[in-house]
Amino acid sequence: MRAKISTPHRPHRHEPLRPGPEQAAPPAPEQYPPRAPTTGPVTDEELELGRRNHSAPLEALQWPLTPPGLHYTVVHFDIPDVQPETWRLRVHGAVEHPLELTLSDLQRRPRRTATVTLECAGNGRGRLDPRPQSVPWDTGAFGTAEWTGTPLAPILEEAGLAPEAVELVFTGADRGVQGGLEQDYARSLPVAVALEGDLILAYEMAGAPLPPQHGYPLRLLVPGWYGMASVKWLTAIDAVTEPAHLFQNEGTYRYSQSAEDPGEPVTRQRVRSLLIPPGIPDFFTRRRTVDAGPTMLRGRAWSGTGPVRRVEVGIDGHWMEAHVEPPPGPHAWQEFSAAWVADPGPHTLACRATDSAGNIQPLAQDWTYQGMGNNAVQEVAVEVRRSP
Repeated sequence: MRAKISTPHRPHRHEPLRPGPEQAAPPAPEQYPPRAPTTGPVTDEELELGRRNHSAPLEALQWPLTPPGLHYTVVHFDIPDVQPETWRLRVHGAVEHPLELTLSDLQRRPRRTATVTLECAGNGRGRLDPRPQSVPWDTGAFGTAEWTGTPLAPILEEAGLAPEAVELVFTGADRGVQGGLEQDYARSLPVAVALEGDLILAYEMAGAPLPPQHGYPLRLLVPGWYGMASVKWLTAIDAVTEPAHLFQNEGTYRYSQSAEDPGEPVTRQRVRSLLIPPGIPDFFTRRRTVDAGPTMLRGRAWSGTGPVRRVEVGIDGHWMEAHVEPPPGPHAWQEFSAAWVADPGPHTLACRATDSAGNIQPLAQDWTYQGMGNNAVQEVAVEVRRSP
């Protein structure tokens, strides 16, 4: 039987967020609610968050792989200055053989490259009314890339998880204050999820070392889940024998209806489809102008609960079937296309996807206090002009 490793007590960077023998339990969720939703204009704080955390322009959907500079980014605190020469990944806690791995150690292990679509759980938050105050995403918090690294499961097997381990805590090097708590960005996953073969410790994006904003030198990649689970600037994996009470699990990323409602945790990506905006845009309003006649409408669709089986394209509320391409990988988006003969005048285009589990994009989004999981059907207003 595997023994739990006992080590002398040392302060740990995310320890204040977890109860111990001499610590009170962390604050209940209602003690650190996000700022109250508003119907007013975007605040200065939201503008700053929008500047720091950028989305992909919708025309980026035209590429099967999102160029790294266009891939969405979220940085909760600061981008840390991590020096690869001194950086180490610690695998510790309820394991038989604690590990301390250098970047070279990880790069010498078996390599795996996976094409994965990532999306922020708050994508579309800016469209809700009232608007939850956080990053005011429209619909561009997405990106698909080829990520290269080494599988997580063999490392955990080598460390020898204790039978009583129930969760793994993944801690990044970025530190700050959120919800009134000073903390490292840290998320936990159930052991069963962490042992899935698709999880990767990634050190390359698009065939090059991770850019600083994407987690250099190492990040966790949890395919199919919203991006908050894929911890960046990874420094530690801690096996714990009781559920870890972490702010990023319990204080945020919840489907809740009020500050007092703990809600359900956000996990896998909901089914979504987005059109590549056709025609040309107006600079200020972004309203599209399309020439009359045959037009090919194209876009991308994805889901965290299986491949997309069906996409419908709507023209002024009338739906038609689109052709859906197979995915380039089990966790990557799929291209869809539909032919449209555009008549002169104003039109509203839309698209909705259905995945293999039978989940369908809603026409209107259910409101949540934190603005999570908004996968409502996209609408694109266009003005069709007579061809010259």
